[in-house]
Amino acid sequence: MGPSTWRPVAEHLAAAGHQVRVPSLLHAGAGAPPFWPRVVDAVRDDLQQVPTGSPVSLVAHSNAGLYLPAIRSGLDHSVTSSIFVDAALPARHGSTAVASPEMLEFLRPMAVNGRLPRWTDWWEESDIAPMLPDPQMRQTVIEEQPTLPLSFYEQRIPVPEGWDDHPCAYLLFSPPYEVLAAAARERGWRTAHLPGTHLHQTTDPGGTARCLAALASAA
Repeated sequence: MGPSTWRPVAEHLAAAGHQVRVPSLLHAGAGAPPFWPRVVDAVRDDLQQVPTGSPVSLVAHSNAGLYLPAIRSGLDHSVTSSIFVDAALPARHGSTAVASPEMLEFLRPMAVNGRLPRWTDWWEESDIAPMLPDPQMRQTVIEEQPTLPLSFYEQRIPVPEGWDDHPCAYLLFSPPYEVLAAAARERGWRTAHLPGTHLHQTTDPGGTARCLAALASAA
């Protein structure tokens, strides 16, 4: 997904007085592996707009959650909290596979010349329509998506030791992520539930912004 899926939430947070950045990760899959350093670089470069002495809260959605330990380790800013939104959880140490063997088995037949279709083309229309009910937002999100190489999902991301030694939280949207929200609770993280689809932030940016602000404040 591109940054358009989070800009409405950013606008609500900014209106509430928060300074917000929405870095684009659209070019992380360009070139040859390893890809994860480009994700770290994209976030670090975007945060150049924020004074180094200003602490930040990191918010990661979906598979971006796997990159959060490496992102935190690569920043010059102090991170006061990390919030996972309907997100995959990284390992506590070692490295994390971007995709499970089952997911890779699902993806490999889709690849053409080593490249996958856009994420919304992986699924049936009955899956996508409820997530993007607004026609304008749907068009923006779909047209913005990159086509990633299959190797992007075959990589492992290093997990720095002690990355979770600061307050972490989990915001659950959709039923498929309930198991991960439960795992976050088992890790002792604060959790919240805002029922919706996996892209609930696009349909309820105000509610999402309030939940994020509350989780960051609690941290």
